[in-house]
Amino acid sequence: MTRTLVLGGARSGKSMYAQTAAEAFAKTNGGQLVMIATAEAHDDEMRERIAQHRKDRGPVWRTIEVPLGLSAALMSLQETDVAVVDCLTLWLNNLMMTDAPIPSTVQSLAAAFLDCRARLWVVSNEVGFGIVPENPLARLFRDVSGRLHQMLGHIADDVVLVVAGQPLKIK
Repeated sequence: MTRTLVLGGARSGKSMYAQTAAEAFAKTNGGQLVMIATAEAHDDEMRERIAQHRKDRGPVWRTIEVPLGLSAALMSLQETDVAVVDCLTLWLNNLMMTDAPIPSTVQSLAAAFLDCRARLWVVSNEVGFGIVPENPLARLFRDVSGRLHQMLGHIADDVVLVVAGQPLKIK
């Protein structure tokens, strides 16, 4: 199946692009819409955001919440699933807050991305367009996410950059 990496800045429209593309694909080709959400609700504001996203998607979407187990979630998808992962940068943040081995976990994700049987859109924030962060953890996050994007960009069938709500096909 086709795998699409969707990149963009915060509030660029990347999630809406992926969701709309998945819905259009499912309408034309059939399949179960699946949202793989990586966010965790640590405060009231985030709980409200998550609730609003679920409400906006509506009941046609099945939601799988996986703050860490993203590779397993991708491998559990069926050929008839039409899935969106939202988002890799939240997953990476969650991963970096654990003692998980980042390089091997990222490699496992890339393998699952490549082997996933579903039609897949993976959303991630492009954080490399800004200034160099002032602290080591933020620089590590920027570097790891950039390398992850490169890895997935090489194996993705399509790469789309969304800016101001407008998609630009890169690959």
